Amino acid sequence: MTENLLEWSCGRSITLDARHVEALRERLDQLRVEVAELRASRERLVLAADADRRRIERALHESVRQHLVALAVNLQRVGLWMGADPAAAKELLEEMEHDVQQALDETAGLAERIYPALLDAGGLAAALRAATVRAGIPASVDVRAGANRPPEVAATVYLCCLEALEHVSAGARATVTVRDEEEALGFEVVEYLEDGARSAAVAGSDAGLDRLRDRVEALGGRMTIRSERGRGISVSGWLPFSR
Repeated sequence: MTENLLEWSCGRSITLDARHVEALRERLDQLRVEVAELRASRERLVLAADADRRRIERALHESVRQHLVALAVNLQRVGLWMGADPAAAKELLEEMEHDVQQALDETAGLAERIYPALLDAGGLAAALRAATVRAGIPASVDVRAGANRPPEVAATVYLCCLEALEHVSAGARATVTVRDEEEALGFEVVEYLEDGARSAAVAGSDAGLDRLRDRVEALGGRMTIRSERGRGISVSGWLPFSR
């Protein structure tokens, strides 16, 4: 039997047979892979945070800011028309009211993507029901009331469900389920296609869902994404209450 002698700095030595040496090598290789995956995951999280900030900046600049600029211009026009053409001024004021409401809705949507305030006020069930209403998706939301859920866990589950709902195809319906398990919070969003409908989802990588999967894994959980053309998307996972 082949043997290997390992010398220790303290002067002691230990003799290992070939099987033990091979097992140590395999474990070392596994640790190298895990370290590489950890570094890659941390890099993706940093890049994802930068991408989120860029997306919010674009939304503020291209949407909300444009509404505010248009409102500023229209305010000047209303001031000029109030005496000369009251009817036109009234019509413009009604248009401005619509623009203000649209800007408020878009600002609220951006705020929800950063952190859903309704989580603190009404809990996870209320926040998810509000999200399905905003998305305009026929959906059933089954969330059992739970206590002592860590804020970062509840927020991550909410964001995962929100991202999954944004992938539901037009005309489809969905179910959202959240369950308290043993020291963990499980979640699932399933898309159901109506007869003749086709899913817009395609199997493969998706930036938004991949970004959230990294976040879930960073918190010690797991997330699974199933997506095929012609079939509904399914997103499920769980997060532990403590790591």
